[in-house]
Amino acid sequence: MRYMVLLRAAQPATPPPADLMEAIAKLGQEATVAGALLDTAGLAPSASAARVRMAEGELSVTDGPFTESKELISYAMYDVRSKEEAVEWTARFMRLHRDLWAGWEGQAEVVKVLGPEDFAPPA
Repeated sequence: MRYMVLLRAAQPATPPPADLMEAIAKLGQEATVAGALLDTAGLAPSASAARVRMAEGELSVTDGPFTESKELISYAMYDVRSKEEAVEWTARFMRLHRDLWAGWEGQAEVVKVLGPEDFAPPA
């Protein structure tokens, strides 16, 4: 099963500490070797984004920045046996932030990526 993890956090006042980045790289390597981590990357601030919306049959495009207090700052794609395994990898990632970047706050959403197996076969 594939799960996408979306990380949201306020724009930090300081760059991430070097020891945090090293620990994240080690965790990423561990997850890759385990066959769990498929992809990960940071995302640009919403100032460079656009939101495309369909409402009442009308299409609108709004350029960022958006007013959410927490920006979408990165994602990771996992291929794991269960939601619990995806949550565990994510919790390990979040604990690194807690332990190595004093005062950092954020949240991660673990979302199942649907595949053909999630839909009933055609009748």
